[in-house]
Amino acid sequence: MSDLKMPAKTHGVGVFLELRKRLQSGLLIVGKDIVKSPADVAVTGGDCSLNIQTPKGELSLKLPAGVTFEQGSCIPTPAGESCGEELHFRLRISVTRDADEDASVSVMETLRTKETYCFYCQGCMTRLLEDREFKRVLPLPNGNWNAIVDDWCCHPDPFANKKLLPRADDCLLGDTFFLLNRDGSCAQTLTEEVSPVGSEDRQDPKKPCRRLALISCTSCSSVLGEAIAPEALKLYITQVVVEPAVGDRRPEASLNRSLCLEKTIAARLLNLSNSLSTFHFSVQTPDGKAFLLLWLLNSDSITASVPETCVGGESSISSSALHSPSRRAARALKLLYTACSDTSSEQREIVSSWEVNAIGHPVVLPLTVCEELLQVIDTSNSILPTSMHCMRSYKVAYLRL
Repeated sequence: MSDLKMPAKTHGVGVFLELRKRLQSGLLIVGKDIVKSPADVAVTGGDCSLNIQTPKGELSLKLPAGVTFEQGSCIPTPAGESCGEELHFRLRISVTRDADEDASVSVMETLRTKETYCFYCQGCMTRLLEDREFKRVLPLPNGNWNAIVDDWCCHPDPFANKKLLPRADDCLLGDTFFLLNRDGSCAQTLTEEVSPVGSEDRQDPKKPCRRLALISCTSCSSVLGEAIAPEALKLYITQVVVEPAVGDRRPEASLNRSLCLEKTIAARLLNLSNSLSTFHFSVQTPDGKAFLLLWLLNSDSITASVPETCVGGESSISSSALHSPSRRAARALKLLYTACSDTSSEQREIVSSWEVNAIGHPVVLPLTVCEELLQVIDTSNSILPTSMHCMRSYKVAYLRL
């Protein structure tokens, strides 16, 4: 365990649950402000639920379909010397495989040719692009494809300084963005503004100052992506909502921004991990600077967190609030992470090691989105039990699917 300074707790953790579907086991943590000894806790299973009886009352956590607690399997387990405020229990579950539960589909996997789609601003749900029907929906090469061309070609790089641009009826899919052809309707809904990037480069006269043509929503001014050519748009998946065009139907009200970002990134990381067989990701800004390093540990976790003030209480809990304590256990990715801006010696060593050894598949997002994502992850970390805040020199967080 590292000596990292622990995040300030936003509230006392009453009950924390993490189930592992593949291992068919789980960890239950109960704060000692709720119970004083293991004998004060009784755990039983109900119809797709886990019932936890404490002196303060009974807490019922709803479990996903196909997940059942094995009666009598909950036993106390040592919590470690540094966890004097917590009681730990191990338990067993049985899992009936549910195909729908395992399918965390990102928007990129749903796009099809010969179907019509509309693109909306995630922030204000303004319709940005009308009735787009694609003749081709094609994945772009891996994010670092240009760096390894020399290893495959016996002649000079034929793709040097050339961009892969979409044709009129194309939708090209990057790791975190769509490339679309720009048409006349964009002038009414999108605003373009040229912005310099890379402040360090501007201090070096030998390096040309790069400029990005940022694309924003005319209605709410949210940055949506970039104009990479006069006829081509790059729109990030975290900034737009893509819906099939069905008459004049408008999509349902947008999710809470933080929750939408969390679920979008989680689904995309899971998809990239499965398709590329990688567990390390480097979240980068468009100028190629690493902002956040992510190490995907588990993709089969089911978690729930309830603060001590809600254990045994009747207060209503909103499931849409940012990392809100919920009485419904939900699927989540378990991550180790470190921010590249962290100045501690341990964190600098991690960042240096990732850079030198080229660890981490690049995940490019706008700077503001990188900052939002870090805030979401830090908030997840802050509400974990004390014993789970860190693992070695990394911090721990969960992203809900």
